[in-house]
Amino acid sequence: MKYNEHAILRKIERYIESTYKQHYASNENLQAMDIFRSLSIDKDFCQANAIKYLLRYGKKEGHNDKDLYKAIHYIVLLLSNK
Repeated sequence: MKYNEHAILRKIERYIESTYKQHYASNENLQAMDIFRSLSIDKDFCQANAIKYLLRYGKKEGHNDKDLYKAIHYIVLLLSNK
């Protein structure tokens, strides 16, 4: 790909994989997103968070790539629940 998209997508994939080991996951692998989906509020939650991280990019801690990874992760979650 012309703009190094393969490398960027690999970084995003590694970031998403790392989130399943963070403090928001329970010992039973239950994530907050599982609860949001069961309540049918996951789409609004994901869309709002994607917007939040896009708006935050460049403001908190400068141009922090992690904000973009978080926004993309929420967009992927939106795509995963059509």
